[in-house]
Amino acid sequence: MSLVQYESSDHIATITLDRPEALNAISGAMADELAERFARAAMDDDAWVVIVRAAGEKAFCVGADLKERAGASLEELHRNRSKVRGMFDALRAVPQPTIAAIFGFALGGGFEIALSCDLVVAAQGTKVGLPETKVGLLPAGGGTQLLTRKVGTGRAKDLIFRGRLIDAQHASDLGIVAEVCDPADLDEHTRTVAREICKSSPIAVRQSKRAIDGALGDLAEGIELEHQAWEVVIRSSDRAEGITAFVEKRDAEWKNR
Repeated sequence: MSLVQYESSDHIATITLDRPEALNAISGAMADELAERFARAAMDDDAWVVIVRAAGEKAFCVGADLKERAGASLEELHRNRSKVRGMFDALRAVPQPTIAAIFGFALGGGFEIALSCDLVVAAQGTKVGLPETKVGLLPAGGGTQLLTRKVGTGRAKDLIFRGRLIDAQHASDLGIVAEVCDPADLDEHTRTVAREICKSSPIAVRQSKRAIDGALGDLAEGIELEHQAWEVVIRSSDRAEGITAFVEKRDAEWKNR
């Protein structure tokens, strides 16, 4: 059973996270499928715009599947990390403009998928955030780099250090979300944005994306620095305690080691 769907029509490729029973949490298997679909979209010459959406009604994506990772060995965590890094690398490498259509909750890695896209369309009431520090982790899907580029260092630190969740309108005010719409209109509103982009030259749009991204400095260096920070955190006992506390639905007891 596929965890990610792919379809393309009218120059718009649509990639759908399809694990609604788990709130579209990113398992290792889903990460692999997403990487393959992003690579497929990148090679699809007939796709001028790529939409990333999700099945279900409660959440676009709540991030990493922490239940899958609970009790995992360091070796297993590194294998999973490789899958997740490959997924985000593939998304950021898509040369076409990408649009995330988010609703419900877009948290952790789910929010990082949205941040990795060029534009975000959000349903009213959507909650977004990077709460990884609450479970002894850090945003490591590009979140520390991409959120900072969107909102600046001060706001990024406030949101990440405190693990704050904000709603779609607040995210729009901060420049994270491009459009906010009624939940019932999310898919059609997103396709309307995509169709508007398709009225522009696909070559000009791709090259505009390339030039704009180049104006922000070397993202690859920042992503590598983020990974080095993840390597430190993943070996801490606080990380193990954070995941255990999350699974057991209790407050974590931090030891700062």
